Amino acid sequence: MRYAEKWGDSVDIAVDLALADLRLTRDQVEVKILEEPSKGFFGIGSKLAKVRVEEKEVSKAEKWGAPKEAPREVIKEIKREEPKEEPKEEAERKPDVRPERVERRIEIKKEGNQEILIEVCGLDEPDQPRAPYRFQREKRVREKPRREPDRETKRTYGEARILNERPADLQEQEQHPAGTFLQDVTEKMGLDVSIKVFCNAETVYVDIEGPDSGTIIGKRGQTLDAIQYLTSLVVNKEKDGYTRIVIDAEGYRKKRELTLEKLANRLADKAQKSGRSIRLEPMNPYERKVIHTALQSRPEVTTKSEGEEPYRRVIIDPQK
Repeated sequence: MRYAEKWGDSVDIAVDLALADLRLTRDQVEVKILEEPSKGFFGIGSKLAKVRVEEKEVSKAEKWGAPKEAPREVIKEIKREEPKEEPKEEAERKPDVRPERVERRIEIKKEGNQEILIEVCGLDEPDQPRAPYRFQREKRVREKPRREPDRETKRTYGEARILNERPADLQEQEQHPAGTFLQDVTEKMGLDVSIKVFCNAETVYVDIEGPDSGTIIGKRGQTLDAIQYLTSLVVNKEKDGYTRIVIDAEGYRKKRELTLEKLANRLADKAQKSGRSIRLEPMNPYERKVIHTALQSRPEVTTKSEGEEPYRRVIIDPQK
């Protein structure tokens, strides 16, 4: 038997504390007051109430409850009248009539270089064997002569036109202002490259080779173009005439020209098929000149440049 003894300012408070501890209700317990509360005299000698709460003894029958009888359901049988089926009238059977069917087929006969299309028609009648073919109609097809491309007029693309092709009268020089300037620049940049200078009366060609040539070239040759411009300023600083400076690294100029020419021809074909103008990305004057030169021999397209530096670009227009 479970019980709990609690103190409180009053009997009700002590009982509530005991019920909360036992998790029961007042109907399920018996309460015994052990000490009555007393207020005392001006708070002196006051006492708390003390109670003993015990759980009542409950029989198993009362605890679990007796089973109740389930209500009996009265089932009434309801007789339903089945609907009377109306006699079905026999549908009049129509004789099966097979419609006429026309068969068509096409035969192809070849006579030499010509093809003959023969359309054959036949008619099936009901309850009779297949009738013979009634007629034959021939249709002659003329063979169109195949047009072979003219090999002489066939245009070939992809052959680079080297704008910076070197003349045959070049001579190598060990001491030249262009070579001296480039040697100082590459040493201060900490690059491992070798520099060779070839020149004649009008042009100076500089070849740069070595493990660090990629750094000299830069992104799409921008660093190479900048070094070429600075070298041209140094060489032509105290001269009355003008000397053309061309700087190349590991044959980059020739490879770049070939790439640009292939790009130009591919975009020209696209412009011709679509009938719309195509705008290329901004390029420097040298690369724009390569594009114009590559498409100069194609009459179906025209090229022009528009915009301001450094955003000037080439536009390919189809001929209408």
